[in-house]
Amino acid sequence: MSLCPPGWLKTPMGNSYAGQLRTTRFEEVLHNSIEASLRSNIVVPRPIFSQLYLEAEQPLAAHNNSRAENNDEDEEDGSESNSPPILYQMKPPPEGCCTTDGFCQAGRDLRLSSLASDPLDVLPGFMLVGLKSPSLPDSLLVCAVDHRFLPDERGHNALLGFSGNCMGCGEKGFRYFTDFANHINLKLSTQPKKQKHLKYHLHRNNQGVLVKGAAICWRGHDGRIRQIGPRLLEGHVTSDEQSSNLLLLQPSHTPANYTASHTNGLPQIADTPHPLTNGQNAIPPIPQPAMNHSGPGRSTTTGTQTNVGPPKKRHKGWSPELASNVVSENTVKMSPSSSTLSSSTAHSSTTNGARLDAATPMSSSQRSSTTLSPSGLSVAVPDQLLRTCGLQPVIFKGHGPLPRLTGNVSEVLVSSLLQSCYLSSQTLPRVYQHYGPSPIQPLSTEMQILLTVYYLVQLGPDQVPLIEDLEQIFMRSWRESHLSEIRQNQQPQTPGSQGRHYGIETPPTLPGLPQHLSLPYQQPLTPSQLPWLAQLAASSCGVGVVVFGEHVGSLAQGLQLMFCKLLEGGFQNTNYVVVIVTASGQETQSCVVVTGKHQCRALAESMFSPSEGLREINHQLSSGETQELIQFCNSLGQDGDMDSLLDSATLDSNEPSPLSSSQESTDDKSVKKTRSPKDSHSPKQRVLATKETCTEYSVEWREVRPIQLAVARKLLSHVCAIADSSTQNLDLVSFDRVNFLILVPPSEVTFQQTVLHLWSSGVLQELGSLDQECASQRDAERFVVKMDQSAQVQIDSLIQEAHSNSYTLYILIHDHAHWDISSASYCNSESGLGLVDQLLNSRRIRDAPNILILHVTSFPFALQTQFTRISPYNEIHWPSSFSNDVDLYHERTRYFGVSELLDSTRSGGSLPLMRYDSSFESMAASLEERFPKLHSAVIRTTVLIHHYCIALMAVSGRLSGSHNLHKHSSVETLGIVQSLLSAAQQCPTRHGHMVLLRIPSLALAAWAHRRLSRVRRQLGLEEKFEIILGNPGQPLNIGQSFVDQIKIWLKVQEADWVPRTYLELEALPCILILSGAEPLGESLPRSLKYCDLRVISCSYLQRTTLEQELGLAAYLLKAESRSPHNPGPGSDLLESDAEKLSSTDNEEEEAQDNGKNSPPSSNLPVQSSPDIGAKATPSTQNNISPKAPKSTKASTPSPSRAQTQLPAQSTSQAFLYPQPSFHHLSQSQSQTYAQAQQVPSQNHPVSQINFQSYFHQVSHPQLQPPLLPAQSRRHPSKSTSSGSLSPRASSPHLNCSWARGVSRPPSVLLPRSLYDIITANDGSGLPRCTSFLPHMSVAWVSSFRPLLSKMMTCTEQSLYYRQWTVPRPYHMDSSNRTEGRSDNFHPRRLLLSGPPQVGKTGAYLHFLGILSRMLIRLMEVDIYNEEEINLTVLLDAREDGVQYSPSNVLWPNPEIMKTLSFDYTVHDPKYDDISFVYCPGYKPVSDGNTVHQEDVCLRRRTTRIKLSKYAAFNTYHHCEHCHLYLGFNPRYQIYESSLHVFTFTHLRLGEEIQLYFIIPKSKEHYFSFNQPGGQVEGLRLPLSTDRSPDSIKSPIFTPTTGRHEHGLFNLYHAMDGVSHLHILVVKEYEMAVYKKYWPNHILLVMPAIFNAAGIGAAHFLIKELSYHNLELERSRRLEGGAPAVDVWPFVILADDSCVMWNAVDLNVHTGPVEHAVSLKQVLQHMEACPDLSHYGLCGMRKWSSRVLTAPNQREPFSRGHLHDFLLLNVDQSQNVQYDQNRFTCHDVDFTLRLHSAGLLVCRFNNFSVMKKQIAIGGYRTFIIKTKMTDVPTSVGPSQYICAPDSKHLFLATPAQLLLEKYLQHTSHKLFPLSTKNYEHPVLSVDCYINLGPEVTVCFVSSRPHSVNICTTGLLFSGLLLCFADTFVTPSFLKNFTFLKGATLCVISEDRSSLRQTVGRLELEEEWRFRLSDEFQTANAKEDRPLFFLTGKHI
Repeated sequence: MSLCPPGWLKTPMGNSYAGQLRTTRFEEVLHNSIEASLRSNIVVPRPIFSQLYLEAEQPLAAHNNSRAENNDEDEEDGSESNSPPILYQMKPPPEGCCTTDGFCQAGRDLRLSSLASDPLDVLPGFMLVGLKSPSLPDSLLVCAVDHRFLPDERGHNALLGFSGNCMGCGEKGFRYFTDFANHINLKLSTQPKKQKHLKYHLHRNNQGVLVKGAAICWRGHDGRIRQIGPRLLEGHVTSDEQSSNLLLLQPSHTPANYTASHTNGLPQIADTPHPLTNGQNAIPPIPQPAMNHSGPGRSTTTGTQTNVGPPKKRHKGWSPELASNVVSENTVKMSPSSSTLSSSTAHSSTTNGARLDAATPMSSSQRSSTTLSPSGLSVAVPDQLLRTCGLQPVIFKGHGPLPRLTGNVSEVLVSSLLQSCYLSSQTLPRVYQHYGPSPIQPLSTEMQILLTVYYLVQLGPDQVPLIEDLEQIFMRSWRESHLSEIRQNQQPQTPGSQGRHYGIETPPTLPGLPQHLSLPYQQPLTPSQLPWLAQLAASSCGVGVVVFGEHVGSLAQGLQLMFCKLLEGGFQNTNYVVVIVTASGQETQSCVVVTGKHQCRALAESMFSPSEGLREINHQLSSGETQELIQFCNSLGQDGDMDSLLDSATLDSNEPSPLSSSQESTDDKSVKKTRSPKDSHSPKQRVLATKETCTEYSVEWREVRPIQLAVARKLLSHVCAIADSSTQNLDLVSFDRVNFLILVPPSEVTFQQTVLHLWSSGVLQELGSLDQECASQRDAERFVVKMDQSAQVQIDSLIQEAHSNSYTLYILIHDHAHWDISSASYCNSESGLGLVDQLLNSRRIRDAPNILILHVTSFPFALQTQFTRISPYNEIHWPSSFSNDVDLYHERTRYFGVSELLDSTRSGGSLPLMRYDSSFESMAASLEERFPKLHSAVIRTTVLIHHYCIALMAVSGRLSGSHNLHKHSSVETLGIVQSLLSAAQQCPTRHGHMVLLRIPSLALAAWAHRRLSRVRRQLGLEEKFEIILGNPGQPLNIGQSFVDQIKIWLKVQEADWVPRTYLELEALPCILILSGAEPLGESLPRSLKYCDLRVISCSYLQRTTLEQELGLAAYLLKAESRSPHNPGPGSDLLESDAEKLSSTDNEEEEAQDNGKNSPPSSNLPVQSSPDIGAKATPSTQNNISPKAPKSTKASTPSPSRAQTQLPAQSTSQAFLYPQPSFHHLSQSQSQTYAQAQQVPSQNHPVSQINFQSYFHQVSHPQLQPPLLPAQSRRHPSKSTSSGSLSPRASSPHLNCSWARGVSRPPSVLLPRSLYDIITANDGSGLPRCTSFLPHMSVAWVSSFRPLLSKMMTCTEQSLYYRQWTVPRPYHMDSSNRTEGRSDNFHPRRLLLSGPPQVGKTGAYLHFLGILSRMLIRLMEVDIYNEEEINLTVLLDAREDGVQYSPSNVLWPNPEIMKTLSFDYTVHDPKYDDISFVYCPGYKPVSDGNTVHQEDVCLRRRTTRIKLSKYAAFNTYHHCEHCHLYLGFNPRYQIYESSLHVFTFTHLRLGEEIQLYFIIPKSKEHYFSFNQPGGQVEGLRLPLSTDRSPDSIKSPIFTPTTGRHEHGLFNLYHAMDGVSHLHILVVKEYEMAVYKKYWPNHILLVMPAIFNAAGIGAAHFLIKELSYHNLELERSRRLEGGAPAVDVWPFVILADDSCVMWNAVDLNVHTGPVEHAVSLKQVLQHMEACPDLSHYGLCGMRKWSSRVLTAPNQREPFSRGHLHDFLLLNVDQSQNVQYDQNRFTCHDVDFTLRLHSAGLLVCRFNNFSVMKKQIAIGGYRTFIIKTKMTDVPTSVGPSQYICAPDSKHLFLATPAQLLLEKYLQHTSHKLFPLSTKNYEHPVLSVDCYINLGPEVTVCFVSSRPHSVNICTTGLLFSGLLLCFADTFVTPSFLKNFTFLKGATLCVISEDRSSLRQTVGRLELEEEWRFRLSDEFQTANAKEDRPLFFLTGKHI
């Protein structure tokens, strides 16, 4: 086979030969190679021809063409390029022919729907074909085509050209498809091509109907590869790849020939340039291991490429089976995931301790359940497989049944994870199952297998396949193959929802995937092609992946062959064997066998559930299987045996140890006498003997941070939202106190920690209503419950107490809520799981209306599923405290969490805070190969403890030749131990820091504790640091000497005190071995410096599992300001930059911190300090104070110091992926590199860090400068949720190592495999672990799901998980779907989520306090509590001491009441700014009252009063008793009411009044209708003789405006449930809103003309309507034969702010006592008055706390002014009307005219009404605005009037209101003689108008026989005539005498009536008028202004 000459060009037939491409390819590769060589530090670049041809022996060199087409198709596909399409102009049709779509030019129908049943004449050799027309997308056109020009079923053997016939008109012989397209009216804009339009074969079905058949297999057309974008040069990633969902991770150990390129912090496999021809891709390269490279973000070489395309023309050496697809498929650039186990999508899980779907060693019982292959094929597993091969193979089921395994089946594992992934990827969502005319198809079996091979090929030698990666690859390939259909399906999405929707994503092109999948209707991969393609793909990685396929007839045969080769050692370097069976006539079958030792171990351990894995570890420890491992580790080779060295270690009692002599301060050495541990002084004695004390240490408890207060208020807001909702699920008003119970996991430390927070928070003291006061911390323990078997009793007790105390709100706080979510039905009692489901989800708690559940967790994902019990509206997410570097809550703290740890891995200035230990990983890996039967956790723990023991021996200096021990430990471990031992020596009080060892296995942790304690004891270090075993089930056990030390630090006085929490270990130098399967909410002190997670399990990759382990290092930093130019000696730089993943929540929009570079710090001498000198994180202290004591300099031997001088990398790439420059260098190389790098790192620019976000909140990352400012000192706030230990503001010179270390977060050490996963990003730019399954108890709904987006807030993440996850059967929420509801949310269940250690405990404890205060507040209202005014006048009048009525009389006597004088003085405090009403003999207490502002009602004195059970409520009150009253009547639908018109004629108005009644169906019985459902005739009134204890006779009318929410219209409790008629009187424009809020209330709607009227109009209409209705009711009674006079004539006028009523009890011993009574009792008492009909108006006094002690209340009844709550006799008062025009003082005016008419007015002084202060709405709210704008403006009273016909600013305010307000504020100028002149009042005839507090008004009535005061001898200072009627005559006015100069004011409706009034009353005889004394209100003419005239008395 020879290459085509380069000079060959495209022929006229369109065939482009490969030579031209070859030339292009060569130039391209040459250019890339030269460029890569220039950028590379490698001596020898990759050979050009090696890149170009890859393998010389491949006989496929001519396959460079990117198209998979024969020459015939090249002719017609030549336009398939990336060049713009050439505009095609169709030949114009002949004149007069048909041009209709679907018809030929002869006018005959060609549509399949029309020709389906017609007989068609098809010539021999022709086939009926369905043709697609772009103008008829839903129809096929029928044509006949010669079969020779059509491809066969494999897409081959189609001749060039075209031959076809028209099936419409029958015309034959079309030789060109272009002519045929013109004939059948294909209206195209591009060149007609048969491959584009001939789509389907047509055939006749059994009924003889022509139907669409199989698609025509046009080879490579619809599946053809489009040209990809610009190649990835220099390692840069295209935007498409950056947004890809496919993650490209680094291998665990990077060999020299397998290195990825870094781009923007993302590890990427070096991309390979693709050969191009006519815009088509050639055979894609199988990526080979790339050459090593260096330099940030630069790729030194391009990848290699295999030329496997077909030759041009029809080459004889090319297999036709390959020609259709192989060349159209790119290799998959898969994710070499560095994870260590299988997918979390189908993770193993436990039920009653047993595995559910995890793969297990197959026993005989399991064999029976294994799916058998046909004909009973079986495979015998060889004996001694594990011993011979050193591995336990893992068989992944694939497609088809797996053959039965026999023999040694215990040494083989079978997993169904891959099979589940295949099935999930082939199960389309419902929306795609029937989509349009072209249904979307899932990936084929063959394509899944091929993609699986591609994925395995890409994995590194130490990487483990992750099913979740493979699933994402399947989804990406599927999406790309149906891109157009998916986009069409998502068209309804609005642009604003992009990035926020949760539908199926349409990601950009996936680099490296077989590109024929990216087009719809692709040619499927045939089974015969699959083995060849799979082997071709596997050949690129040598023997790493082996494919059995060509000569394998069955899976059994393939597995048998695999076992044979495995035993023969043929798979020593093979990690995966893929068996493919493609027998003809059968479905394709496959399986994958894992044969790599590392992969088999990791997969086998991942198949255990966590509990099973821990049991296996315990078994290995108890059976002695680990002894050989321990002995092997103890051996130090030539350096001897570790135990022997320890046994030989002795302490010289007279000579201090090297550690002590070199590291202790001079003061310490002078105080401490070196002696043996037994004789040494205790720490207490040492501290007391030390003169110097540490001033940096301080303790702060009880502090509530502002952000915690904000979260507590958010919790309270959500509780109020539940109460305010219409679901009636929480009636907060009915609760008067709070009780609570906090549920915590079964950890003793967590329990004591919560108790400590509760006790120190003061919540128990604040909730004083609890049974007993909390006096000590022990007393707080009864409010905290560990969720173990003892919890049942306490929760049952709470439930019983809740049922018996319905007025107490019980809060169940489920802390660490993600811990136990197991279903109780799946768990036994011994496991301790399922208690939460059994207790919190029980029906007793769910149905209790006074129990509210609050779940609190840092990892809420498992509670956010499709079947969750928590409404998304009841979720509270912790807000970010910073936005744009602005401290939103002013608390000067920043949270340092998981995302900040991730950011530290990307900083280029120093070691990241989160890293891995390569030395430890190498040693553990070698031991794992040596001991294949031991669990990796056992091996890794043994190695880790061995490293710590060696480090203790080396650093202590107590062993001779200890410098030789350094090589047996890792640099990281040596640094940790060195820092631990040296830290306490730098503080006078020996403050140190904590090292956390996380060992999940309790047995391994106990062994580690014993081992370390023994080494410490033998080295004599017992007084240096403590070793603590953190067992969740046991309390802390601390040595007494250390307890004494802590007591001194914390100033504890109790003798028996011991620390019970880790928080109380603040500053204690210690190693904490934290055990347990998972952390259970334990908070760690701020002295935590190292978080060693090197032995945590890598087998369970769920988001919750990973985040809660990393959450142990979460930290709160408190910043202290420092000069930018003077960071201060000893200041430590935080090892992180400011690049953050932040979040925008539903409450705040947060941005990023764009830090600016501060000036570089000064260069300080490079020193090593014992605090940091020997540890693996030099970045924690790059600058050491030159003033540091000499004793703090490096004291360890030279080799140790050399090993610990680690580099401070300066590139952003340095710690994204650990480079060989550090992790893989020898000791001497590391030392040299460190020395070379250290000085430049100090000059690196620094920037401010942003500790803003946490791992739940994700947003755009922004690149920031890599280092933190040295001046930014950070101090922590509280160490945990509600309180912490934190240092005070430190001095510039910190001697205390703890004080320096507490300002920076701890360092975290991770396993390498876990580090690679966590630090990598997925396709959306988020950390890789965010795309993992959130929890092992949930499952993904579908593989067809999008990835989480960086733009998602916490709320959107919740919605994402609620849409895409479902609980597994053993999840407690799995049963929450049985009731058939779509949202089975518990109405009283909340979820508080926030990052670990951020302060959630303090937030919810504070929430309890403010909730209690709010309940008390809800039970109280602000009641006006004011003394009555003008009481001196009243007292002077009653100096005679006459008692008119006995104090205990029940009802007033009319005769006695007539003898009482009427009290003209107004005593209501709300009228303290009105004019006095003159009365002879009365004298005011002063010359005038103080003038108040308009908002006087808002400044009046109020008192907080607790609501009684008889209170009236507003719309916010909900209780089960009010449901029917408020409209929740089962007989009627809510809002079911009718509108009725009621019309009557009023003689005074001279017109008809039309009112509207809105009557609910449930209240229609109160009305009479002319017929059922007809016209309203009136209200039904009872008879005066009716007596019923269950009803109120008087209708209650409540005028209201602007108070639809706050008006007190719910009288159910006030009426004690009795029947009553309550009518709300509203304005016409407010009808709808009142109807909405009060659907079951009767509304009386005033006419529209009264929309701007005041309270006078409302009372006027009520009174007139009531009298008219009384007359109608009497008429109806007369018609029925009943006496008319017996109809009840009273109505009640009630203010909408009357809240409670009281009655006075007379007690001879204690005096009068006032108590709350119901309104029913008050009204029934008043209605029962025997002589009530004699009274025109009755009422009661307003409540005041001082009334009962006042001497004026001796009379039980009195006559005077009545307000707010009136019982009106409409019969007697028929001739006295309310003034419908009045806005103010209308009740004073009405009472005076009622009294003057001779009617009795009676006030019941033994009853009082309480008025609630309502600042919203009401008739006292006056808005004065101009006509020019609707906005209220500041207009003075002088502008309320103007001269007639003048140009003035008109006001859009009623004229009457302007007049009243003008007279109120300016009457002291209008009536100057009346100012402060009580003896000479202003005479007001027939009305009372407020003239201001400085003017006294004398009211007289002009009516005949009216009752007036005696005015003989009284000189008046003015005369006020307001709308004088005919009763006012000149003779009437002559009865009064006026002062000279007295002022006259005449008010009329217009100027004409004004002049008429002056003339009629002959006023000009005694009064002088001027033209300038005429005024009008400032109203426009159309607003009918009022006019008034003033004059002076002559």
